[in-house]
Amino acid sequence: MSDTNAAAPPDPTRPAAGASAPLPRILAVANQKGGVGKTTTAINLGTALAATGRQVLIIDLDPQGNASTGVGCGQADRARSSYHVLFGEHSLGETMRPTGIPGLSLVPSSVDLSGAEIELVEAAGREARLRDALRPLPDGIDYVFVDCPPSLGLLTLNALVAADAVLVPLQCEFYALEGLSQLLKTIDRVRRGFNPRLEIHGVLLTMFDRRNNLSDMVAQDVRGHLGQTVYETMIPRNVRVSEAPSHGKPVLLYDVNCTGSQAYVKLAGELLKRDKRLSAA
Repeated sequence: MSDTNAAAPPDPTRPAAGASAPLPRILAVANQKGGVGKTTTAINLGTALAATGRQVLIIDLDPQGNASTGVGCGQADRARSSYHVLFGEHSLGETMRPTGIPGLSLVPSSVDLSGAEIELVEAAGREARLRDALRPLPDGIDYVFVDCPPSLGLLTLNALVAADAVLVPLQCEFYALEGLSQLLKTIDRVRRGFNPRLEIHGVLLTMFDRRNNLSDMVAQDVRGHLGQTVYETMIPRNVRVSEAPSHGKPVLLYDVNCTGSQAYVKLAGELLKRDKRLSAA
């Protein structure tokens, strides 16, 4: 395994000593479609940012718990989970745990979360539970990534109400834009009804295959519709990215030199530059 320091992107965006930083930033990683790379993006982008010296927290809000598994958190280590944060049984600080990756912390998912959608229906302030739990964030956190379930239910709504911005992974497939329109309408409703500061940070094209003409066509189509909202970086279809979760590691630790790892390194640099431009606007 290569030295993870090799994963750190060039970092002209880090504030100089004594300068104020426009952080922390809370990003919901959301798309109601499954299998588009939400969890893969949350854990690998988080790892790439941690390699630059940022302090990153991943909140696993998906009952499947794949983000927890992907950073090596076993079932025995999930006694306190995002479920308990949502229902006020434990604070965020009590639930956060280290991942073994320097700079990267986790609030894990648990099986209890599978019933949370039903329990939240009658809960007071049901859409703002996560937002309230994140006030204030523990000192030193620069970025929070909320890994959302593949639905537009109350768990995803909680993430959108708590977030500053949404990062939308979008698989390079024929029906990519169809599902995206529903998500964009949901984001607009959340902005108007619950969270006026919510913005779309960017749309990330995932599982891009240069050998497949369809991938190129989809990428061009998405960029034609959404313009600069789409990140320049695209995440390629890469077997090492698929293998890494079975080893309980982000791909940047599993194989830092593979094309998937390097794409997430590039994405981290692009995200930091985009945030710098947004804070200066």
